[in-house]
Amino acid sequence: MSEERAQSAENADGRREPGGGAAGGRAHPVAPAEETPEGVAALAADQPDGGAGAPSPAPGRSGGPAFPGAGGSGTDQLHIVQEGPVLTVTFNRPAQRNAMTWAMYDGLVAACERADADDAVRAMVLTGAGDAAFVAGTDIAQFTDFTDGADGVAYEARLSAVVDRLAQVRVPTVAAVRGYCVGGGLAVAAACDLRVATPSARFGVPIARTLGNCLSVRTHALLAGHFGAARTLDLLLTARLMDAEEARVAGFVTRMAAEDALEAEVAALTDRLAAHAPLSMWAAKESARRLRTANLPEDRDILERVYGSADFRNAVRSFTAKTAATWEGR
Repeated sequence: MSEERAQSAENADGRREPGGGAAGGRAHPVAPAEETPEGVAALAADQPDGGAGAPSPAPGRSGGPAFPGAGGSGTDQLHIVQEGPVLTVTFNRPAQRNAMTWAMYDGLVAACERADADDAVRAMVLTGAGDAAFVAGTDIAQFTDFTDGADGVAYEARLSAVVDRLAQVRVPTVAAVRGYCVGGGLAVAAACDLRVATPSARFGVPIARTLGNCLSVRTHALLAGHFGAARTLDLLLTARLMDAEEARVAGFVTRMAAEDALEAEVAALTDRLAAHAPLSMWAAKESARRLRTANLPEDRDILERVYGSADFRNAVRSFTAKTAATWEGR
């Protein structure tokens, strides 16, 4: 790909980050997607290094093999496969660190509908193709045509609808995370019930140093429910990335796995979930969701001010040009 550079990514402190292993989940049903013309230049809007390319694979590991897709469905960008009681959704844009297009968000909603419609599905796994990322945010193309704050309000409402639909899936959901899980990817992982991560996982919302946009109150509440108000604010203000161990200590990562053992750990977990009472698990999930979403305040004024700002428009242009953004607070 013409705009991809073969180099290691850097975190917020400028240190080089290691890569991980192959994509997580019970199976690897995906072959690397064909690069579409729009996909060549469209990188994640909240990638940690502005789209510099994927981290180098860990020593002795490949950069992400091709996986056969027997029995699967979906698109080149998102693949859905069912093995026994487990439905696995793989975000499949490894060259763009699995940055989410609207087709992928829509495909995720379709996977949620499939999980709810099939009584044979007892657990749902979300994972990313390749070594570099679970999901490194929303594709930059979603922002280039924004003209005013109302576009930001509509974007956040659409993203929240996808995240809320994932949170309402009747069966337990598991995020299997290697590499970057940032921005929209962090919201997707947070909407899952459980998260299994490897040491290469990195979590955060570095928008204060990339696009200068903001979160909806709904997404902020989701993250604060997991990380606590103070740690969430720290992540947003410093735009740093949290490593897997800190995320485990915070309670966000519910299980750790070695780079080469993520699939086995997820399989053991979903086997256990599939043996439990579905209604008991649904009740626990739904009660937690209702507590989190009760009495959320209005945030349209916040979103319109930030997404309608000159800072945001200039940052989008700078991001696509791979130049540093400047901030004026207006």
